[in-house]
Amino acid sequence: MTERVHDVAIIGGGVCGTALLYMLSEYTDIQDIALVEKYDDVAKVNSHGRNNSQTLHCGDIETNYTLEKARKVKTAAEMVVNYTETLAERDRIIFKYPKMVLGVGEKECQQLRERFEQFKTVFTTMQLLEKEQIAEIEPNVIMVDGKMREEPCVALAVLDEHAAVDYHQLAQSFVDEAKKHSDKDIHLHLNSHVENIVEKDGIFSIVTQNRVIKARTVVVSAGGHSLLLAQQMRYGLEYSCLPVAGSFYFTPPILNGKVYTVQNDKLPFAAVHGDPDVLVDGKTRFGPTALLLPMLERYNIKTFIEFLRVLKLDSRVFKVFWDLFKVSDIRNYIFKNFLFEVPGLRRWLFMREARKIVPSLQLKDVSFAKGFGGVRPQLIDKKSSRLMLGEAKINPGTGIVFNMTPSPGATSCLENAELDMRFVAGRLGAKIHEERLNQALHK
Repeated sequence: MTERVHDVAIIGGGVCGTALLYMLSEYTDIQDIALVEKYDDVAKVNSHGRNNSQTLHCGDIETNYTLEKARKVKTAAEMVVNYTETLAERDRIIFKYPKMVLGVGEKECQQLRERFEQFKTVFTTMQLLEKEQIAEIEPNVIMVDGKMREEPCVALAVLDEHAAVDYHQLAQSFVDEAKKHSDKDIHLHLNSHVENIVEKDGIFSIVTQNRVIKARTVVVSAGGHSLLLAQQMRYGLEYSCLPVAGSFYFTPPILNGKVYTVQNDKLPFAAVHGDPDVLVDGKTRFGPTALLLPMLERYNIKTFIEFLRVLKLDSRVFKVFWDLFKVSDIRNYIFKNFLFEVPGLRRWLFMREARKIVPSLQLKDVSFAKGFGGVRPQLIDKKSSRLMLGEAKINPGTGIVFNMTPSPGATSCLENAELDMRFVAGRLGAKIHEERLNQALHK
């Protein structure tokens, strides 16, 4: 019997891998698609709602985005919103909350006023809110003991758009929609940890602990493990990996929607924000912190050895660390975030941090969100000795592509999947149903 060779194999069943499964099944004539996932279900690592901020990044309230970047992010977010429009289970996948970025103090307030003038033509529903208007939407942000907080405050806000996503549910919906195509061979290889990938005569053999899966094209969307698999094939050797873990804290439901803070331009990490948690009823979740963690998965100690393999510590990596630590803002930030992980101290320290958003917050209200928080694998470009803050993709031109750290995270799942769909279709000479794609996702 002839051994099966799939048209394409996707390694990694997070929201990006499953988005590609959906795109290939829905918008191409490719017939045989395999998804290979190490766990017993999809989206159990960084795409799970426990391990990310559950945010649909739209570029409107993220102050570290330029206008050009914000336009791109807005397009990616709209694809996710458009995809969910026809889903019966939409209300448990995507959520509407008011959202805002809060400026505190004269400098931040002026920054947001200028940003509003620059961004309002792209984000037409954005509003500039003064203290009294903020208090109507988020009273706990402005009011302290019945009085308005003393510092100058303004906010850029969008009040009636989708702002949060349960990315685990989104990933599951991608699989369910792909399976509806009974005319295609959709193969889910769960509990299949990929140990190696070997290319011979144009065919890729994906070696797992219990089988070998063959395919003509391969897309790897496995976070930090994408770099590990690439380097085993001698690709991407110019990169190292710096995993940054994020932790969260719970409070009672003191916010009605998402409240972000102004990003420090000197810090390559997300500013603290507060969000209604979509998984835990009656809780506001604050975070994330940022901890340099020597593991590719937050709560999987077995990935420590894999981290060492992709770290590839040498003088060029040391230079990146040195450049980071010699900046006082970054050095102090890293030290402070280390203290956020120390039991007995972390709640008090984080309460002080979160009081920028809710000044009346009390220690008794703050609890560490045990078991919540993921890892973002930031890449280091060893050639230029710099930390890469955006997305990274390795395409050696042989029929395989490796995706790492999509930016801005899970929001870009369908946008990135479209790029990979076009790559796969080009390799296989497949047809893309452009009109249907545009009507559904780009309207």
